[in-house]
Amino acid sequence: MGKYDDIIDLPHHVSKTHPQMSVKDRAAQFSPFAALTGYGDAVEDTVKNDVLGKTDTEYMHDEEDRAYALYSQQENFD
Repeated sequence: MGKYDDIIDLPHHVSKTHPQMSVKDRAAQFSPFAALTGYGDAVEDTVKNDVLGKTDTEYMHDEEDRAYALYSQQENFD
């Protein structure tokens, strides 16, 4: 005899006092909480504005220059 054999075939309980929750409301309980609604869009807009007027290649070179400068500074401290 399995652990739940005595209750496995019982009918699903339905409350007499509380109405059944809709599937939509039930699903909302388990959806991720978005405390910072719109934050991702704001970050994306900031990034777009930051690189406005530069081609992707120019921006990549700027990033590479910064990375090289930081690397060079780190070597001086070692």
